Amino acid sequence: MSAPTDPAQRVAIGISFGNSYSAIAFTTSEGKAEVIANEDGDRQIPSALSYVEGEELHGGQAKGQFVRNARNTVAYFRDFLGQDFKAIDPSPCHQSAHPIQQEDGVAFRIRDTSEDRENTVSVVDITTRHLKRLRTSASDYLGKDVNAAVITVPTNFASAQKEALRKASAEAGIEVLQFISEPTAAVLAYDARPDAQLADKIVVVADLGGTRSDIAVVASRGGIYTILATLHDYEVSGFKLDQVLMDHFAKEFLKKHKSVGDPRENERSLAKLKLECEAVKKALSIGSTANFSVESLVGGVDFTASINRTRYDLLGNKLFAAFARLVTHAVEKANLDTLDISEIILAGGNSHTPKVASVVRSAFTESTAVLAPSTSPTAINPSELSVRGAAIQASLIQEFELEDIEQSTHPMVTVTPHLSTAVGVLCISGDDSSGVFHAIIDAETPLPVRRTAIVATPREGGDVLVKLAEGSRHIKVTKPEPKSRTEAGGTADDSDEDDSEDEEEEELREKTWKVGQALSEAAIRGVKKGAKIEVQINIGADLSINAVIRELGAKGGIRGIVQGHKVNGSS
Repeated sequence: MSAPTDPAQRVAIGISFGNSYSAIAFTTSEGKAEVIANEDGDRQIPSALSYVEGEELHGGQAKGQFVRNARNTVAYFRDFLGQDFKAIDPSPCHQSAHPIQQEDGVAFRIRDTSEDRENTVSVVDITTRHLKRLRTSASDYLGKDVNAAVITVPTNFASAQKEALRKASAEAGIEVLQFISEPTAAVLAYDARPDAQLADKIVVVADLGGTRSDIAVVASRGGIYTILATLHDYEVSGFKLDQVLMDHFAKEFLKKHKSVGDPRENERSLAKLKLECEAVKKALSIGSTANFSVESLVGGVDFTASINRTRYDLLGNKLFAAFARLVTHAVEKANLDTLDISEIILAGGNSHTPKVASVVRSAFTESTAVLAPSTSPTAINPSELSVRGAAIQASLIQEFELEDIEQSTHPMVTVTPHLSTAVGVLCISGDDSSGVFHAIIDAETPLPVRRTAIVATPREGGDVLVKLAEGSRHIKVTKPEPKSRTEAGGTADDSDEDDSEDEEEEELREKTWKVGQALSEAAIRGVKKGAKIEVQINIGADLSINAVIRELGAKGGIRGIVQGHKVNGSS
């Protein structure tokens, strides 16, 4: 069944299609995004399908088949879409149906019918079946036939992967209105809240996912999002955290039951171990202790143990620290400093773990807001961020013709010129020849753009020279003055350890501006003492610039088209 092309007949939802979990959401008549639970009550639905004597199990029920029916259970298949078989990493599937080559693509050999024979099912067909189940769950909940969606994808999802996903969606009866990147959807979910105050900012979206970590640096300028840099790392993931717990409990088991054998060396025991460790990890994200309990872990021996959060934090410390380094590396890749970051949004199920937020928090200054359950009481559930953003986007565009949506998101339209440097003003009066730079339009702002700002003039008033100029961010580092032994309260006989402590005093880092080329200047005469001026700057898509400058509350103003100058920009 194909989706209707008439926008009036659309019933659109947001779909977050993850490698580990998927989610579905819709937007209410009040404009609020709501995540839909499936028939089993799961809002986070495992991206898995399993077949038992021809019956198709989905989501949590399918995941439960990893122990008894692993080779007939398909999971972690999203990233295989549109990929050449030689290019995939099959390791996430070592405890489920293994991917095989089908021509150049990927498929699975499974018994998906009541007949006792295996069939070759392509990854596109598996995805179609998964999307059909998501669509059915959404339709049953809404009481309407869902037939369209905005679907989230990773930032490194190639065109061939999107086309394969579009094909699978069409076969599932879902018209893809738009693919939206996961970090963009996460930022949109926050910006769409009723109490949100939109402002130009640089945001890092950090997702510690099941199979990998995804970091994106996003410039938010007037409601337009530009991805400045991305990082992906398969060595830092939720799977690796599961492995840390699996090794811990396997060693605890061996201490008591060494003669029985290592649960990691038996496929069924390993599957039981992994499922229970996932449950322990989730429990530790909301509580200080968690119990591990598996019946017949190895050789009919039941095993029960407990772990507290402090122990878990120590076990996973290297991975948590590596995740924080990934976040700072992404900022460096965007040619930015940690001081430039306004917000860090932690996404994905593993971001519920308080330690994840604390290690990221420690890598940034207090001026950077970290949005996660353990650091912000108003944080959105990290597991639901991308699907909420997708649902909001679906509600915004579902009434448009598909052709219009495609044209507005075409690369020729969306890859617009951007400012390379900030544009702002310096106000100079009297003997002060330098002034303070006030950035009005930040770097990476898409063009064309118009911004208006109120700027304080020098206190003494009088004749004020207003310079329109470009500015670039600069980090000023002030090293602390070395303390003498007397100031430090020591003596000449103090040990070398005291000297090293003095040397380790933190440097003072602050964000300042380096003023670049002057674009124009204007003089305002007779400015009142303590008055403010209003500056409006307009920059066209061709990088031409003009400005209006006037004293606030005064009549008239100075309007000037900047002659012979264009700002620095990039496409």
